[in-house]
Amino acid sequence: MRVPETEGSCGPPTSHIPEAMNSVSPSAAQYRAGAQQEDLLPPAGRRPPRDPRNYFGNDEPDEVDRLKAKLMSAWNNVKYGWSVKMKTSFNKTSPLILLGRIYVLNDEDEVERFQRDFVSRVWLTYRREFPQLEGSVWTTDCGWGCMLRSGQMLLAQGLLAHLLPSEWTWPGAHQLADVDMEVLKPRSPSRGGLFPGPPLSRAPCQTPRGHGSGVEGSGRRAPPGHSQDPHSEAVHRRVVSWFGDHPHAPFGVHQLVELGKSSGKKAGDWYGPSIVAHIICKAVANATDIRNLAVYVSQDCTVYKGDVARLCEQGVTEGLSAPSPSWKSVIILVPVRLGGETLNPVYTECVKSILSLDCCIGIIGGKPKHSLYFIGFQDEQLLYLDPHYCQAVVDVTRDHFPLESFHCNSPRKMSFSRMDPSCTIGFYARSRKDFETLCSAVTAALASSPMEKYPIFTFAEGQSQDYVLGEHAGMPSAHRGCILPAGHLSRTHGGSMDDFVLL
Repeated sequence: MRVPETEGSCGPPTSHIPEAMNSVSPSAAQYRAGAQQEDLLPPAGRRPPRDPRNYFGNDEPDEVDRLKAKLMSAWNNVKYGWSVKMKTSFNKTSPLILLGRIYVLNDEDEVERFQRDFVSRVWLTYRREFPQLEGSVWTTDCGWGCMLRSGQMLLAQGLLAHLLPSEWTWPGAHQLADVDMEVLKPRSPSRGGLFPGPPLSRAPCQTPRGHGSGVEGSGRRAPPGHSQDPHSEAVHRRVVSWFGDHPHAPFGVHQLVELGKSSGKKAGDWYGPSIVAHIICKAVANATDIRNLAVYVSQDCTVYKGDVARLCEQGVTEGLSAPSPSWKSVIILVPVRLGGETLNPVYTECVKSILSLDCCIGIIGGKPKHSLYFIGFQDEQLLYLDPHYCQAVVDVTRDHFPLESFHCNSPRKMSFSRMDPSCTIGFYARSRKDFETLCSAVTAALASSPMEKYPIFTFAEGQSQDYVLGEHAGMPSAHRGCILPAGHLSRTHGGSMDDFVLL
């Protein structure tokens, strides 16, 4: 079946078929290798059959449609279920950045600290054999849900930052000790510089997230704490359960697909990073388990400080997760486009600077039509988590459900030049002061681009309605942070350029 030329995710256009992504199973190292979306393309000259993913809403799929969807699901389950164990090489002397933490892998202790930090990130992938998505025949998201999974990982990182101490790491990380990576010396002196790209003196975005006793500007960070705190582990397990693959999980695929209907999406569609940002915003606004956390989605590459303040000052309740009785913590999502059909290299240093900030919770994007979750970089390569590995569904409603398949022990890297220009950048601020610091730190990071006159995005004083007469003044306040810009469907340029302002 030919992949439509729309925003988003798994299926690359035939002129931009990406290289194979290598994946390894959770017990060894988890990412698939080999097969890519071109496997879904029909033979030349054949017209693709009617897409079974187009059944949603009032029309129930007929038996032929059900059979087609089942065959496609079975094929994707097999294709994305293969695993090949491969090691990723890391430079021994260049700094390795992981969401604001800096590692130089020149000794075993530092390598171990990085491995524990990486494995502690929540990893969410394709799943199979979950309850059927409402109004469709789908019981798996293999082949189409990778951007939703990347968005889940971004949100999971924000929730962990919101609910757990900044030094927390997963105690079970040692169970995945066979981390597939190797540390090499630089191939030449020109690649051995300690400080390429952004300076190592990080710009912390909020004081409560200071990580231990790391020395500022040294290129070394104190190791994240290896805590056995039962309360922290209970919170960690609860956060993972919120992403379970069943209809009642607030951030599971079932809920995200349901929320995507209002944006014209349905089960089986490919989702772009901008649409996923708005879906996440709605999901958090609707969640009853999350207190004192808001999500704001920027409009037209602008973060309006007044809108963020209004969102964070509404409906604050007392609770353990509330740093202040007058301000909600906030996740800020900024959909951007960093070029035309490919990444404009002038923005590479700016992306590096953003990923070096403590307040950054990652970037969802990927390669063309192949979503990934970017969490760091080394030299000219991005560090990422890949959702393209199909695993059996886990019943997260059980006590002590296994967590191993929700954590990855296989770090992967790819060149900046292969990054799709469509992406959404995430930030987290715990308090009003942290938000103010975030604005200053991110503005400085944006200025690191040679295109300083045309930054990736900007911060503006006041509210969006001060600049444009909004059509959504009567919208419920809980959803004002996730308004799709007026006329967003009419600004499309084809391909994956939907919903973005071209820089």
